[in-house]
Order: sequence, then C-alpha cells, then structure tokens
Amino acid sequence: MDALFDHPWRYIRVSLSGDIVEVAMVRTDARNALNPALMEELTEAARLLRLRTDVRAVILTGTDSYFSAGADLSNRDVDGARPGLLDNRRAVMAGPDLCRAWEEIEAVTIAAIEGYCIGGGAALVVACDFRIVGEGAYLRLPEVPLGMNMSWRSIPRIVALAGPSRAKQFVMFGEPIDARKCLDWGMADELVAQGDALKAARTWAAKVAALPPIPIRMTKESVNAVVAATAHASSFMDRDQYLLATSSEDFREGVRAFREKRPGKFKGV
Repeated sequence: MDALFDHPWRYIRVSLSGDIVEVAMVRTDARNALNPALMEELTEAARLLRLRTDVRAVILTGTDSYFSAGADLSNRDVDGARPGLLDNRRAVMAGPDLCRAWEEIEAVTIAAIEGYCIGGGAALVVACDFRIVGEGAYLRLPEVPLGMNMSWRSIPRIVALAGPSRAKQFVMFGEPIDARKCLDWGMADELVAQGDALKAARTWAAKVAALPPIPIRMTKESVNAVVAATAHASSFMDRDQYLLATSSEDFREGVRAFREKRPGKFKGV
C-alpha cells in the first residue's frame, strides 16, 4: 500500500504521471479556502512526498477558475472566548508547518495558479520553487488591512522573490498583484494564457524530470539554504505577533468590516 496514493483524501486529489506528482485542492464548495482539514491534508501529502526518490517534480494546483480563497474565516468568532495562549500558539503553527512541509520537499515543486490566490494560498505558493500564472490570475494578502500581521513565516520568502520595497507593497496594502505584475516582480516564472497554467506547469515538470535528479536536488537545496540563511531569525516570532495582532480591537473591527463589506475604522488599539 502506498500511503500517498492510497490515502482516502477528502479535500485534495493526488495523481501520478511517470515520475511527476500532481496535488490538486478540491474543496470547491468553499473555493479551496484553507480550513484546518484541508491544511492538514496538504501538509501530510507534502511530508509523504518529502524524501521520495521516485518523484522528480510535484505540481500544486487549484481549479481552472481559482487557486485558493485563503484562510477560512467563515466560522471564526472574533468576539468569543479563546483557548489559552499555549494552545493558541500550537494551533497557529498549522500555517507555518504547511508552508515548511512544501518547502522541504526534495523534488522540484511548481504551483499552477489560475484566478485568485489569496492570503494563505499566496503564502503556500511562495514556498514552492516555481509559480506559473494564467492570464487573469492574481495574488493578494488581505491580512494587514484586516488588522493582522502577515505570518506563516512568509515574509522572508516574499522578500527573496520581490525585494524589500515590493514585499512591503504586497504585504502592507493588501492589493491584488495581477499576473503581469507577478511576472515583473519575480513572483511568477511564466505567464500563460488563461486556463493554460496547469499545462505549462506540466511542461516545466517534464523539463525537470528529464534532468539528472541528484544535481537538481543539490541545486535546490543550495539555493534555498542561501536564500533562507536568516529566514528563521527574522520570522520565528510571527506567530506571537499574530496572536498579539488578533487580540486587538482593530482586528475585530477589520473582520467585521470585511463581513459587512465596508471600510474598516482603525484606532491602533
């Protein structure tokens, strides 16, 4: 029995073509919003893929219309009772654990992105090696306008791709970065016609799979080691920053404003 391919996944679909694996999110009733169950499945799949020597490339994708709507806020009670701090600190490691699991896959990872890729979805794709975007796709981080910090240890990855000024724009303003800008900023590696992102990702995967696997993995590990040399030192506190930010009145106001489709009124408290 193969734990990866025989697992009864609920929210993802895992398939194999030769030595290329495709992982597709299929929580379509919620636009692939990252609820705990979907995050757990994506993390577990990545951990099962991490050291497989029979896999040369892994493609991560959503649907033909969207990648992911980001973290699932639909059932979040921003005014209700909260667990203790220790339990909260452990719970909010789910996002960082997810991104780290995908970053640690030894095979080359390629995200195929159509439509919107928001919040946690954007954090996940910047943890992959390459990103292919279809025309009309965009990345957006709504966290700061909602009263949160950008966590999931994503900021070092974003800075490595886009540089400090553009990383600040992307994270601070919460505005969509369209496909063309993603390419121009270094946050995407190829821009293709709408609907062709998965096809192009398969071409990239086939190119990787045709190369000698040992130096490919060595190169990935070396480049990632250079880029991430100070990443932990600069981001290990972001879950505690998240817990602080989400304890504020500004956070509660941000989520209420989002649900009521109005501008937030923030006071710094």
